[in-house]
Amino acid sequence: MAQKASGTGSWPQGTLYLLRHGAIETQPGGKRYIGWQDPALNANGLQQAGAWAEYFASSALEEILCSDLIRCKETARIIGARCSLTPRSLPELREICLGSWEGQTFDTIKTRFPRDFKQRGRQIADYRPPQGESFRDLQARVWPIFEAAARAAQGKTLIVTHAGVIRVLLCRLLGMPLENLFRLGQTYGALNIIDKGPQGYRLQAFNLQPAIH
Repeated sequence: MAQKASGTGSWPQGTLYLLRHGAIETQPGGKRYIGWQDPALNANGLQQAGAWAEYFASSALEEILCSDLIRCKETARIIGARCSLTPRSLPELREICLGSWEGQTFDTIKTRFPRDFKQRGRQIADYRPPQGESFRDLQARVWPIFEAAARAAQGKTLIVTHAGVIRVLLCRLLGMPLENLFRLGQTYGALNIIDKGPQGYRLQAFNLQPAIH
């Protein structure tokens, strides 16, 4: 599960944590395309963030990066407060932009635009909703940020971001086709652990759940 990246032979060893934000407030009416919509954490999401704050309290994190959307900023803020770190938010770490589909339910798009709905299912890596991004666009946007964080990391770096972002990064790290990204489960509050060193990247843990008591 290791990917060799150019120049990694001179990089210091370290660990990168990819954390999906906690559970969010939802609207009635069924599953929706969220993308750049900006819902806050719900009570469960706040608990998940608090549980990870306890986990990281003694881990000597050196930096926390996060998406600039509220659900990630709040998750990162709770963890950062426990670790005496101020998270740095980056718009490049946002979820995939779904353009005119944002906020719409899956059933609405399927009913109103059945051809587009089916085309996205057939071409999941490359289909762009109107005014939106494809998952390949997303990967091109977030990979340079991840690699820059890896190059800079001297120890442990936490990146709080979104399911789509984590999936496209793991596809790149594991050498998986983007067409298979939804084979990678990412529940709310899930943690993934990646080691880096002279041999490249290695996925050490996947979709870990927080210990909520």
